[in-house]
Amino acid sequence: MKNLLLLFTCSIISLVGFAQPTQTIRGKIVDKESKFPLVGVTALLMNNAAQPVGTVTDLDGTFRVVNVAVGRQTLRFTLVGYKEILLNNIVVEAGRETVLNLEMEESITELNTVVVRVKRSGEAANEMAMVSARQFSVEETERYAGSRGEPARMASNFAGVQGADDSRNDIVIRGNSPSGVLWRLEGVSIPNPNHFAISGTSGGPVSIINNKYLANSDFFTGAFPAEFGNTTAGVFDLKLRNGNNEKHEFGAQFGFLGTEATAEGPLSKKSKASYLVTGRYANLWLFNKAGIDIGTQAVPSYADGFARFNFPIKNGGNVALWGIGGTSTVDILVSEQEVSDRNIFGQNDRDQYFTSKMALGGITYNQPLNKSTFFKATLAVSNNIQDANHDFLFLRKDAVGNPLVQNQKYVIDSLRPILDYKFSDTKYSLATALNKKWGAKSTLKVGVNADMIRFTAFDDVRNLNETTNQLTPWRRRWNADAEGFIQLQPYIQFKHYLTQNVALNVGLSSFYSSINKNSYSPIEPRAGLSWELPNRQKITFATGLHSQGLPTYLYFYNPANTGTANAFPAKNVGLMKSWHFVAGYSKMLAENLRLLAEVYYQRLYDVPVEIQKSSFSILNSGAGFSRFFPNPLQNAGKGRNYGVELTLEKFFSNNYYFLVTASVFDAKYQGSDGVWRNTDFNGKYAFNALFSKEFTFKKRKSLNIGAKYTATGGRWYGPADITASRQSQEVIYADATRNSLQFSPYNRFDIKTEYKINRNRLTHTIAVDLVNVLGIQNLLSLSYVPQAPYVKQEYQLGFLPVFFYRINF
Repeated sequence: MKNLLLLFTCSIISLVGFAQPTQTIRGKIVDKESKFPLVGVTALLMNNAAQPVGTVTDLDGTFRVVNVAVGRQTLRFTLVGYKEILLNNIVVEAGRETVLNLEMEESITELNTVVVRVKRSGEAANEMAMVSARQFSVEETERYAGSRGEPARMASNFAGVQGADDSRNDIVIRGNSPSGVLWRLEGVSIPNPNHFAISGTSGGPVSIINNKYLANSDFFTGAFPAEFGNTTAGVFDLKLRNGNNEKHEFGAQFGFLGTEATAEGPLSKKSKASYLVTGRYANLWLFNKAGIDIGTQAVPSYADGFARFNFPIKNGGNVALWGIGGTSTVDILVSEQEVSDRNIFGQNDRDQYFTSKMALGGITYNQPLNKSTFFKATLAVSNNIQDANHDFLFLRKDAVGNPLVQNQKYVIDSLRPILDYKFSDTKYSLATALNKKWGAKSTLKVGVNADMIRFTAFDDVRNLNETTNQLTPWRRRWNADAEGFIQLQPYIQFKHYLTQNVALNVGLSSFYSSINKNSYSPIEPRAGLSWELPNRQKITFATGLHSQGLPTYLYFYNPANTGTANAFPAKNVGLMKSWHFVAGYSKMLAENLRLLAEVYYQRLYDVPVEIQKSSFSILNSGAGFSRFFPNPLQNAGKGRNYGVELTLEKFFSNNYYFLVTASVFDAKYQGSDGVWRNTDFNGKYAFNALFSKEFTFKKRKSLNIGAKYTATGGRWYGPADITASRQSQEVIYADATRNSLQFSPYNRFDIKTEYKINRNRLTHTIAVDLVNVLGIQNLLSLSYVPQAPYVKQEYQLGFLPVFFYRINF
């Protein structure tokens, strides 16, 4: 603590400096397909359009612009035969260099025709992406009000995307379950990258991923290119950045979500090898002790870290060693709480102890083989653990007015264990890709993604018989001892310009899992078309067949604890399939104003549903803090999603920015009973409006004020079956009327302010994110309350201030 106070004091003293702060912008530019360095690219700093400051790239494709004034800058990159790049929101800080690694796409031109094409911020980096794809930057994850620096919360602002609820960062894409989202890092699929992760989900309360070490990455919402497999809803394709290879830079941050530190710099200035390390530890206990409302009575504890070491090799290649990990623990002790109605992360009839851990490490090899060929391979290993214990609260009636229970009807008689489980999912992954281009018109990409998975688990449970008020005998539901299987996904994709303005890509993917004989999809065709029209307009279309297996833990669920095949309800379930059809139209209405519209249809089939007639479908699972305990399943369900999405975006210029997105959609499913119903996530509409304005002051101080408003339709549910709920001690919905009722619409208003002070080689940032400013109690779900059984409504978090102070030097 003394060291932190000393650092803070030194930082404040440094504010008295009066020198005009400047910084360096530098980086490297390569060909988008071959990743070969581009020589002679003109880089123009457009802070003075009449007299732009410029430089050109050298033989290694590197450029450098020195003495750049801090603040937001616009850069334009041009090279004959390549599409121009315009970046109009580059943040330059005194405390760290701005390092840009860019890719330029070769342009198709005729000698007698001049065609100007501009690649802008936000366009997907993946050369095979045609529709429903967007590149996002680290700056965006920080700029958006309410995003808390997380990619998932930031993505919930895009058209067709919405969050599941306030307590988690799950994302619902076009009415699909959050479990349909694929997370990739450096080309390999990774476990749920969130603290307090639950098996079968893709979200959580706090992200392990820290934007401090991310490079610009891609986000897909439909009709993905052929390289993405085992997903039906969406893809986060995350990239890691290298540390500064010329100078050592450091950063420290203190805030609501944790205390963290970052260090980066050269390992060797001669070889240009670099390092980048970060670490974060949660502060919530401190704020709870200070009486600050953290949104829940239980105090979560978590920590995470990251390291990357990059080593350049001959001919423009590099080898990078990297690792990321996180651990999180929360003890929800209802027995010690005076009021037990705010446990949105757990149940109210027991003490719950939960720990989750995620570790991921790998080595990535990148190598341009020649001016037209590029090879990339990543080898990684990951492990994901959940460990939980529950103790049931036996209560006895007490006289009203007992001071120990504050006029409640019951006091604690005893605590007895009723649940003990531990899941460990280890995955060994290999991802390879080869890009080959033929001139400016054709590009071929081939590769294979392979995983070997080993699953170890035990789960013991017993229930309360409310008739006798006794616990039933223990029974084991999971008993897996390093059970293993492999997954393979080879793919090939070809892109070709039919004319200057028309690009076509076609691809094939395949997915195989050895978990059972039904998990094989031999051919999954993908195709896309892009047609650039006059007046900066473009029409796009894409389609593709996609498949996805069940979460690993479900295959090994064995409630009868026998070795027979029919004792595993999901062991032989095959792949769920999904056809995507997307058409889009975009137009630049002005220099920095873009309109984008997309219409889509998604047909889902072979969806896992129960063999017995019921309303159940796997399409409704994957959001929340609960595992799923299936009855015997079969691939006989259906689903369909369709909708229209509009995006109006003003790129950051003239010191302001806005993004408005609107979606109207319908998401239905059919269980084994043959009835079409709303999915849990069929909110019917989603609207987001973001605005950000920056005010600059003398001596390079700036104030950024942003706001966000979100409105979506409520989730669906149905009347509860009280008898069944009493037997299982959780909410069980009446089957025939499932999803016949809808919660109230979801509304939230967030405000973010960020004040930045630049001094020589030092940047201070103070930010406050006011989440749910109006304190709207958005309805979350129904919950089961023991002893006097009834079902009650639970609400989201109220107003929550999230703040941080950061220093970079």
